[in-house]
Amino acid sequence: MHKTNSIVVRAPKITIFETAANLELWPKILPHYRYIRFLERGADRNVVVMAAQRSGIPISWTSEQIINRNRLEIHFHHLKAWTKGMRVVWTFSDTQDGVLVVISHVLQFRIRALAPIVDLVIGNFFIHNIANKTLRCMKAYVEARAAELPA
Repeated sequence: MHKTNSIVVRAPKITIFETAANLELWPKILPHYRYIRFLERGADRNVVVMAAQRSGIPISWTSEQIINRNRLEIHFHHLKAWTKGMRVVWTFSDTQDGVLVVISHVLQFRIRALAPIVDLVIGNFFIHNIANKTLRCMKAYVEARAAELPA
């Protein structure tokens, strides 16, 4: 399974990156996130239990977050639940219209025979939907904050 979501954000790249990297902020600015609980906390590495909802259906998973400040990338590795083994990468690229934020999800499901169902249910129904909401809400939050800054 490989799913990619993207959006262009009109704000400074470092502001977008730091907002995306700040998991404590997510439940406050992303209404579909129920909570994020830290199991391990560090400057550039965290292990968290993340909980969101899709159309009222609650989901949760445990993930390791690696923040690469040199490359301005955020990596997640899902450690538990149905998405165990999934790799997620957030990238931030300058474009003429703003910063292109891309979230890429890759999962080789453990039970090969179930992979097509997993792609439809987990990939399309849950991940693609939640990632799109995450990008739209984060864009609105960051652009509103950027508009408030003096020129």
